[in-house]
Amino acid sequence: MPTPHTLTPLELEIMKVVWEPGRATVRDVYEALLRRRKIAYTTVLTMMKILEQKKFLKRAGGERAHVYQPTRAKRKVVGAMVKEFVGRVFDGAAEPLLVHLVRDGQLSEEDLERIARAVREGE
Repeated sequence: MPTPHTLTPLELEIMKVVWEPGRATVRDVYEALLRRRKIAYTTVLTMMKILEQKKFLKRAGGERAHVYQPTRAKRKVVGAMVKEFVGRVFDGAAEPLLVHLVRDGQLSEEDLERIARAVREGE
């Protein structure tokens, strides 16, 4: 079960759609998700209400449709999810995750150079 700072896969998918323009109606999200896979409008509506209850979205009244806006920055939410994942899977150590990604071919030499540069600039 996700912690209050993380999202289920469907919640994350919805948030990605809303983060892109910075605001979206249920119909906007439904149509974006429908291009990728079969999903019911009522499912999207329910999930967006749950995201509002969890304080990831806030609703502002539109003319007819409610417009939702994210209440948390994508970077912060994704960061919390990565931290939770590393804690749960790798006992809080990021190095085994990076080693796994390198061995699986998920990180290129260029990726590693960018990571090293980011670490140096963060010091």
